[in-house]
Amino acid sequence: MIKAQDLITKIEQFAPKQLAEAGDPTGLQIGDPNQVIKRVMTVLDVRPEVVQEAINHQVDFIWAHHEVMFFPAKNLDLTNPQNKMYADLLQHHIVVYASHTNLDSAKGGMNDWLAQAIGLQKTQPLEPNADGETGLGRIGELPKTVSVKDYAARLRDLFHVKAVRVIAKDLNRPIKKIAVLGGDGGKWWAVAQAAGADAYVTADIYYHIGHDILAADFVVIDPDHHMEAIANAQMAVKVHDWFGDALLVSPTNTNTDPYTYI
Repeated sequence: MIKAQDLITKIEQFAPKQLAEAGDPTGLQIGDPNQVIKRVMTVLDVRPEVVQEAINHQVDFIWAHHEVMFFPAKNLDLTNPQNKMYADLLQHHIVVYASHTNLDSAKGGMNDWLAQAIGLQKTQPLEPNADGETGLGRIGELPKTVSVKDYAARLRDLFHVKAVRVIAKDLNRPIKKIAVLGGDGGKWWAVAQAAGADAYVTADIYYHIGHDILAADFVVIDPDHHMEAIANAQMAVKVHDWFGDALLVSPTNTNTDPYTYI
C-alpha cells in the first residue's frame, strides 16, 4: 500500500520546501497524509472543473503547482464555488499537495522544463542559491540567433496561445541569450538584463514595468502565466519514475487558463 505521505516524501526530496520563497504556503493543502492512494493527477491549478475531473476519474491525490488557497476562506458558505470545491475535495477524500516556488527553484524542476521547451542550452539559474544549482529562473542560449519577432511567434505556437505580449523597441533585433522565469516574473527583468540576456521570457508583466523595460531598451516576451502548464506532464513522469505502475498517474485534461484571446 502506498500512502499519500510516501508520495509527499518523494516530492519534497525532489523539490525541498526550504527552496520556497518566503511566505509561500507550499506543501500539504487538504487531506490526510496517512491516507492510502492509488490514483494521482498532476495539475497547474486546482479549480472546480479540475476537481470534478478528479472525482470522475476516482483520483485520490492531486499534485498541483499552484496552491489551492491563494485567498483564505472567510466562511464555509457552500454557495461560494471556491468553498464548494474544498467541500468536494474533502467529501471525496482527495489529498491535495502543492509545490510552488520550490518547484520553480528545484534542479530539474519547473524552470528547467521551461528552458528546455523554449530551446535553451547551457543553462544555469538566473537567481542562483548558494549551491549554484538551484534558484529562480534559468538563463541559457539558443542554438542559433533569431529575431525577436520570430522567437515570439515560436513561443506563441509552443504554448498554444493566439498571441504573446512583446515589449521591445525593435522586433527585428537578433537575440540568442535568453532568460526565462515561469509565472509572475516581472520584478526580475533587470536581473535578466544584468545577467547579459538578450531577451527575457516571463508572464504577468505590469503596464508601468513595461515602460521601464522599454526605457532600458530590453526585450521581454510574455506568453501567459499558463505556460507553466507544461509541468503537468513532467510531474506525471516524475511520479511514474518514483513508483512505476504501483500508482496510476496522469496529467489533467482541463485547461485552466482564465484568458480568452479574441
